[in-house]
Amino acid sequence: MQSKLSLENSTHLQPWRLRVVYAMILTISLFFIFRLYNLMILESEGFLEIAEENRIRNINLPTSRGIISDRNDYVLASNIASYNVVITPAELPASQGALQQIYRELSELIDMPVKLGTLDEATAKSFSPCVTPLGIEEIVTIGDTNSPYSPIQIKCNIEESIARVIMGKSAKWPGVEVEVVAIRDYPTGSLTAEIIGFLGPIPAIEKEYYESQGFVSNRDKVGYAGVEWSLQDIIGGTNGLRVAEVDVAGQILRDLEPPIDPVPGNSVRLTIDTRLQAAAKATLEGEIDFWNTYLNETRSSNGAVVALNPKTGEVLAMVSYPTYENNRMARVIPAYYYEQLTRDEHRPLFNHAISAEHPPGSVFKMAAAIGVLNEGVISLTDQIECPGKITVQQRFLANETGTTRDFVCWNRDGHGPLDYLHGVAESCNVFFYKISGGFRDEVPQGLGIWRLGEYARALGYGAPSGIELPGESSGLIPDPNWKRVNVGENWSSGDTYIAGVGQGYVLSTVMQVAMSFSTLANDGALMQPTLVYEVLDSEGNVIQPFEPKLKWDITKDPLIQKYDENNFPTGEYITVEPWVIEKAKEGMRMVVTEGTAKDPLVGNTKMPSAGKTGTAEIPVEGKYGTELTNASFVGWGPAQDPQFLIYVWLEKPKDSPWGSVVAAPLFSEIAKELVVYLNIPPDEVQQNLIAKEG
Repeated sequence: MQSKLSLENSTHLQPWRLRVVYAMILTISLFFIFRLYNLMILESEGFLEIAEENRIRNINLPTSRGIISDRNDYVLASNIASYNVVITPAELPASQGALQQIYRELSELIDMPVKLGTLDEATAKSFSPCVTPLGIEEIVTIGDTNSPYSPIQIKCNIEESIARVIMGKSAKWPGVEVEVVAIRDYPTGSLTAEIIGFLGPIPAIEKEYYESQGFVSNRDKVGYAGVEWSLQDIIGGTNGLRVAEVDVAGQILRDLEPPIDPVPGNSVRLTIDTRLQAAAKATLEGEIDFWNTYLNETRSSNGAVVALNPKTGEVLAMVSYPTYENNRMARVIPAYYYEQLTRDEHRPLFNHAISAEHPPGSVFKMAAAIGVLNEGVISLTDQIECPGKITVQQRFLANETGTTRDFVCWNRDGHGPLDYLHGVAESCNVFFYKISGGFRDEVPQGLGIWRLGEYARALGYGAPSGIELPGESSGLIPDPNWKRVNVGENWSSGDTYIAGVGQGYVLSTVMQVAMSFSTLANDGALMQPTLVYEVLDSEGNVIQPFEPKLKWDITKDPLIQKYDENNFPTGEYITVEPWVIEKAKEGMRMVVTEGTAKDPLVGNTKMPSAGKTGTAEIPVEGKYGTELTNASFVGWGPAQDPQFLIYVWLEKPKDSPWGSVVAAPLFSEIAKELVVYLNIPPDEVQQNLIAKEG
């Protein structure tokens, strides 16, 4: 009896235990009810969005890039078809026998292995179409894993004949197709590479910006240099969009919205004349090759030419030497070639016309030439004694004794007494030393560095020109403040002498020199240099015609700050008197009639020209000894009615002749072509112009 009662008590659950069990059941039930409520009610919109994202695919439709041509509609950059082999994994045969046969036949046709056995997780994650060490089967495996209904690229840029064979086998090779994409073609290649540039994949640093503009990383290409970069917003176009419904495997079921078609990029007609570009490049390269052959070693390695219309700012030719072949980068940028270019000490990727900064030399003297007349430092008739050398007391402080320093002329025998016009014509260094820095009682107070800087900047020095190209440099117009900050010493009187002849700390680009003389040739009006002539839509209609833009007119716009006798700014700004420009032009006309570039007239037309020679010395330790020199000539024609202006600059050995011998003949050769292209009047009309000059 006792044992039976004990058994009944042991199997009977105590009330508190039941309550615990009920509480646990209730808690778990409430948890699941809350969780279901949270998922189905509170978070339903989020899950709906995720479901919609999985169901809806935004397909980016690539656009086509605009065409670039020269002013005569000669194509400089166009789009051509490139053929890629693609495979859609979901459409391949299910039979392994049929599948392997497709792989083998395709492998033989496109010269690509079926399988290399190198597929691992790391390789799959870093997979990049067309640039991969994998075989066909391995690439298909990656595509089948990621998105079986999306075509995956197997091999890119196959020959058209092979593409046609693959297209013909579409019935036998289900899932294998040829993708036709547009790539850039540069018919003129290295002739215009410094202007046109090239394309490349979207850089990682700019990925966010371009994706916000609708471009796709790892597919779309953007400009990397030249106008391909600077005019990207004009010629790049806008991608289209297709919103489609897909199943879980990624197969497209239907369009959910009307597709948005891509908008092709606008085309651009440049101001460049390809014929003149070719003539300028051949002339410059011929001269450099001559000196290197003559001296039996590479002693001249860089050069540049800029030709423009001073009345409109149109750049007719721009040559940078050496350059590169941009067609080699049309499909993909070869790593070995790009590294070769970047390692080349002569910097072929560097546009020497706008990016290289060099002492301008004697061409810079015209800044001082207009300044001294406009400021009344000397008169037209003052005679300045010009021996082959002068000795001055160089001072860093006004009240110090200083040290003696010699300043020599390019003509060691001297020029004797020279007035203003003959000082310009002979490009006498001593003449410009004296008028720039002053000399005893002969020129009690020279122009000075502060005023010299004002006139230089008014001509276009010291700031980028604003031309439609990347990488433009500012040059340098130094002053005492700049030297104290950057060199750590005071400005000396000798610094002013040297700056007056375009040496020392003065730096400029080829484009800036061309701008400065364009200002003078155009009677003081500086036109904005430009490479863009017209912008056209995809139908060929002009939507942005050419309109010359005036930057400023130094005879009308008060750009030049006045300084008092202690070189303090007065706050007053002045213009350049028109007669000063006329006398400066007269002096430059004398340069080619009786001065340093006597008679570099153009061909048989005997066209009257005007210009200025230049030679600059640059200390370069370890390269061709300790000094390098640059030869240059800038001129325009016809002298009284400028239709073109050409600036020729090239690096030359110190032991080769002056700029007048090296560079001036190049001006003549290039100008001959311009006379033909611009239909400049023949001999008799030019003779009338000469007669008008008196």
